[in-house]
Amino acid sequence: MIRSSARGVLRTLLIVVAVGATCLDPLFAQAIDPPRHRAVPGGVAVLDLGASSQRPQASLGEHPVLVVGDGGRWTAIVGIALAAEPGARELSVKRAGEPERELSFVVEPVKYAEQRLKVPRGKVDLSKEDLARFERERKHLAGVMATNSDAVPVSFRFVQPTEGPRSSSFGLRRFFNDQPRNPHSGMDIAAPTGTPVVAAGDGRVIDTGDYFFNGKTIWIDHGSGLMTMYCHLSEIDVNVGDTVAAGERIGAVGATGRVTGAHLHWSVSLNRAMVDPELFLAPEPAVRAE
Repeated sequence: MIRSSARGVLRTLLIVVAVGATCLDPLFAQAIDPPRHRAVPGGVAVLDLGASSQRPQASLGEHPVLVVGDGGRWTAIVGIALAAEPGARELSVKRAGEPERELSFVVEPVKYAEQRLKVPRGKVDLSKEDLARFERERKHLAGVMATNSDAVPVSFRFVQPTEGPRSSSFGLRRFFNDQPRNPHSGMDIAAPTGTPVVAAGDGRVIDTGDYFFNGKTIWIDHGSGLMTMYCHLSEIDVNVGDTVAAGERIGAVGATGRVTGAHLHWSVSLNRAMVDPELFLAPEPAVRAE
């Protein structure tokens, strides 16, 4: 009789635990393997928010920040813009039933290399028509970068989206025909035209197009403000709204847009900041082409 009662209590406890687990916020239940912490302009700050019964909300300035949970602890994954000045920053954190608080962290200085390129004059000194096109595209792409879906990133460890050497590092101070331009906001991977390009991670295609500077381009939303961009493609094999898996073919390397040769430009955007893709790469990049 005592054994029977004990089994009944144990069964009840197991049911309660199982039901409770299914009710957890998916971000709370998710075990995370965050990107590498590097709190510099163009880097990522991985900040411990401590324990809380509900997922806190966090923001950096006007932009919401991705918060993920592992058991009873929460972690903020913060993208730092390349244009950010070194120094102290305040992450605003709001917990249920509590006043908003500030979490301080420091953006450390970093020095990126310089690169000088020669490109057709029309790609630097834009005509009135090309300048108008660029402005239209800039506004559109700003809207794409503002995407902040409720989806949960499946992983923060990406696969390299094409095979080939990384021909140009993130953060390069670039000069086109000796004219200074914005720092390089992605990773260039040298590969011949037609080389397969795959999704760096699971996600949903939110934009495709043929842009003046970026050429044929794909944007993938991985959830909660984490996105990847693939530029200068020769082929686009997906459509807006498609769901893709890490390693799934989405296009092919090309030389469209402003380029000096065939390669893939790959960018990672986090809370509207272009950040170093190297921080998200798996130790052993893997590419699956169909």
